[in-house]
Amino acid sequence: MDSKQHIAIFTTASLPWMTGTAVNPLFRVAYLTKGREFKVTLVIPWLSLKDQELVYPNKITFKSPSEQEAYVRQWLGERTGFVCDFSIKFYPGKFSRDKRSILVVGDITEIIPDEEADIAVLEEPEHLTWYHHGKRWKTKFHLVLGIVHTNYLEYVRREKNGRLQAFLLKYINNWVVDIYCHKVIRLSAATQDLPRSIICNVHGVNPKFLEIGKRKNEHQQNGDRAFTKGAYYIGKMVWSKGYKELLKLLHDNQKELTGLEVDLYGNGEDSDQVQGAAKKLELDVRVYPGHDHADPLFHDYKVFLNPSTTDVLCTTTAEALAMGKIVVCANHPSNDFFKQFTNCRTYQDSSGFVKETLKALSEEPAQLTDAQMHELSWDAATERFLQAAGLDHVVERKPTDTPPKKFMSMTMNLRKNMDDASAYVHHVASGIEASRRVFGAIPGSLQPDEEQRQELGKLILLSKVVSFGFIIEVEF
Repeated sequence: MDSKQHIAIFTTASLPWMTGTAVNPLFRVAYLTKGREFKVTLVIPWLSLKDQELVYPNKITFKSPSEQEAYVRQWLGERTGFVCDFSIKFYPGKFSRDKRSILVVGDITEIIPDEEADIAVLEEPEHLTWYHHGKRWKTKFHLVLGIVHTNYLEYVRREKNGRLQAFLLKYINNWVVDIYCHKVIRLSAATQDLPRSIICNVHGVNPKFLEIGKRKNEHQQNGDRAFTKGAYYIGKMVWSKGYKELLKLLHDNQKELTGLEVDLYGNGEDSDQVQGAAKKLELDVRVYPGHDHADPLFHDYKVFLNPSTTDVLCTTTAEALAMGKIVVCANHPSNDFFKQFTNCRTYQDSSGFVKETLKALSEEPAQLTDAQMHELSWDAATERFLQAAGLDHVVERKPTDTPPKKFMSMTMNLRKNMDDASAYVHHVASGIEASRRVFGAIPGSLQPDEEQRQELGKLILLSKVVSFGFIIEVEF
């Protein structure tokens, strides 16, 4: 019998979509298996070919889950440099155009066998449970941990009727997370407060960025000029990802920033509008297609400008710091973790942005210390995760000699009954097609449609029927 603890990490995206919920859980899985006694499974969405064409860049598509798994493993192996012993399983997903995200189809708790259901990590727990219909997560697994990646309330506020939508979403998020998670880790205070949550950055950077930073340190130590370019920004080219704030700051301070050159890199739905706005500026702001941030193209830039306030914890900011650059960013809760680094310069307002940007361009970045490099690494991030999750030591539950007091027992029973009632209401509502649609679910997402069944072939097994819907077991 396998004595290792099983950890199943469920996430809402997969490579080749270069989004945080595809990349960070993949590194988490890899480093949890590095010299540790865990058996780890990564559970990622499988998309139909038509959805793959909408989501994945450069016309990359896969004919089978095994083909995509090979791609994911090769990408990871090229970046970690060590053998990663973990499993990959897929669940059926559908891409929602209006939400610009992948939503779950069916009951994905059934992917993990009951005998392996020790610990579940839900990367974006609210996202994974909004429309969950099936076995209750906290019943299936001994421990369910949520990791909050996305500031959904901030994104929703920017939409039509945003204040009302954000108000409703706040309570829905609290509701589903309370039902399905034992503990929640928030990457920063930029997210909404959730039941049983703590704040801890459990993300690191791709090791390649630290290698670049080490080479830049060597150049500086040898007296060479390590950085030969000025300022840049990289991110998905949609207004909500910092472009609106950056272009406004540049527009409002053109006189003070005379002579400034800024290069913007990204792909996205708002690319044409961003390019049009940049051309109207008197400053030299150039717009280019997106590239991998580790591309040599970015190595020689000295200053990374990031005014975004929608991020929970910006990956590109961490990557820029790891490469030894100066980062100019907003004084915002999403950047609290980065303030410990000498090369992180925060600003409070428009004049502060001008001051810090000009100062950064006139100085050389401070050399990264070994301790700072470790703090940015996935080794340190994994240590923080295990500590925050309470998995850094084994806690044996011992039977108590005395029974609990009657009042305490009654309180615990009342709490459990309330939790059970709340979970039942969500289960019923999430099993009715009409109510699912009211709350934004993709039509017909209680189970895989015929197209997905054909693409997945015999991999989808309809196991059993439950009230108001189906539980779907997916085995690969």
